[in-house]
Amino acid sequence: QVHLVESGGGLVQAGGSLRLSCAASGSIFSINTMGWYRQAPGKQRELVATIGTGGTTNYADSVKGRFTVFRDNAKNTVYLQMNSLKPEDTAVYYCYADLRITRDSYNFNSWGQGTQVTVSS
Repeated sequence: QVHLVESGGGLVQAGGSLRLSCAASGSIFSINTMGWYRQAPGKQRELVATIGTGGTTNYADSVKGRFTVFRDNAKNTVYLQMNSLKPEDTAVYYCYADLRITRDSYNFNSWGQGTQVTVSS
């Protein structure tokens, strides 16, 4: 079994910062891409940021220049540093990891349980 455990969410004022962490554990052979999605009330889940094994990153236009995604491959952990937060960043943030559990298995996406980020105006 594979588990992704997130931490770091909370309540912050507009303009503030938060750092989210997501650690993958369990029977993992390798991890490819890791990243973050978010879902605001009444809206669809949307991509926030991704990072490949070599460090290549991809960001939603709405967070470029404010959010930074990075990872520690030795710890199977991905982070999301969020600066200059806005009320529209309020959402449940989910991390994911594209991984395989054995050398010969297929890759699949494993998801965290979600962490609430609330930005007050």
